[in-house]
Amino acid sequence: MSKLSKQFKVPDELANLYDFANTLDVRHFTHHGLQHPQGDELTNAKELAAWMRQRGLLLANARISPAMLATALELRTLIRDYIQRDPPDRSRNKDSVRALNKLLKLFPLLATARDDGGMVLRAARDDALAGLSSVVAEFYDGSRNGTLDRLKMCASDECRRVFFDRSKPATRRWCMSSLCGNRMKTRNYRERQRNAE
Repeated sequence: MSKLSKQFKVPDELANLYDFANTLDVRHFTHHGLQHPQGDELTNAKELAAWMRQRGLLLANARISPAMLATALELRTLIRDYIQRDPPDRSRNKDSVRALNKLLKLFPLLATARDDGGMVLRAARDDALAGLSSVVAEFYDGSRNGTLDRLKMCASDECRRVFFDRSKPATRRWCMSSLCGNRMKTRNYRERQRNAE
């Protein structure tokens, strides 16, 4: 769990998924006169290894190859593509679902009994990307228990940050109403005023 997932009160069971989806920052707005810098935390295998190690997802002495990095980035792209759709529409885009299912086959999961009597999904892989199976398990568990429907992408085209919707009716559209929501409402208001003139 990262500082950001704690700050925005993302449930522990979705924290790695939330953090992984947000390793790509495409925000391109100006706030208080400063342009937000875009970035990608996973531009090479070393950065992916560091990200995974920080979360306890990397096996000791595991080495990430360029092909593994490409697989991880494709997983992130497909997860972001899935999350950007409204929850009722997520399964309707057959091409997106097909691509996601094809990639998820690379991250098989095994059900394992815990000492406390419960069950947990763990990686069937035993290589450097085994830790990303934890992200896939969170994706699955969230889908099963409904919390994945609260993981959304900000509706602002200038943001596209993944956020956890903590509102009671789960109808939030922006990661932060005071920033993205306010910018969008102000822009729409000005556009209506121009059209009225």
